[in-house]
Amino acid sequence: MLLDLFKNKKCFKLVCGAGNEDAVEVEKLVTLYSKAGCNFFDLCAKPEIVDAAKRGLKRAGITEDRYLCCSVGIKGDPHVSKAKINEDLCIGCSKCTKECLQNALVPLTNKNVYQVNTVKCIGCGHCASVCPKQAIEMTSEFKNLKEVLPPLIEKGIDCIEFHALGEDENEVDEKWADINELYNGPLSICIDRSKLGNERVLSRINRMLEKRQPYTTIIQADGCPMSGGKDDFKTTLQTVAMAEIFQNANLPVYLLLSGGTNSKSTELAKLCGINAGGVAIGSFARKIVREYIDRNDFLENEEAFNKALKIAKQLVDVSMENMK
Repeated sequence: MLLDLFKNKKCFKLVCGAGNEDAVEVEKLVTLYSKAGCNFFDLCAKPEIVDAAKRGLKRAGITEDRYLCCSVGIKGDPHVSKAKINEDLCIGCSKCTKECLQNALVPLTNKNVYQVNTVKCIGCGHCASVCPKQAIEMTSEFKNLKEVLPPLIEKGIDCIEFHALGEDENEVDEKWADINELYNGPLSICIDRSKLGNERVLSRINRMLEKRQPYTTIIQADGCPMSGGKDDFKTTLQTVAMAEIFQNANLPVYLLLSGGTNSKSTELAKLCGINAGGVAIGSFARKIVREYIDRNDFLENEEAFNKALKIAKQLVDVSMENMK
């Protein structure tokens, strides 16, 4: 079962992207990383993306001990946001394209401006941070979880992850209540301290855990969301610091390292005495195989697939070795 992975410190979670609606890419990623040893996959909360992940597992020929999680969030959470470009302000400088790890920014035909492929956009906001004309804004839509979750639950997912990174306590409580009402399986809470601070983070988590039985909840300690483009200790430092906050609070949960994670994350966690049950890697895991994943023939080209598999397996193996 899923929670046994955390008990035994054997969870490697691939974050395909809560906002990643590209079914073709998700199928490729799940096929690749499942064969590389990944056993937990984080997906956009759409039935067609769950179907794509299941196709990936079937292609890999590994359906046992592989688990699927769908992510939902509150308004303003970057994981459920999308970039939007104001064409009147865009000057076509292309600085944004250099920052987008998803290749979600494309030039408009016959215009010296860019547009966002919302299917690929994961809401990281890197493009907006470098725009010299402030032509890019991040937007998120309200989603009724009582409409969104039932079709996903019917698909047979193994976990629901709630991204509770916003400041609206009422919205957090309302959506958390809906999730607990609709789903009785393992739940994950993804949270960071960028807007809340340590005390408020713990206050929110303790309030949320009142609805849960001990050790049925995963805390995804999101050090610095969607920032794992580099492979060094500094990039993953906040991940470990965030996990330490929850570990010191002695909460009846399983800890999952996330947010700025890379191949150094579990090594640093081990050096710092962090007792995590696993690691979730998104931006970095996708980046290192991007040149292969973007090939149209990726799933048919054995040479390209095996080159990507070697890279992916090395990441999974080194991460898990440091969990022991």
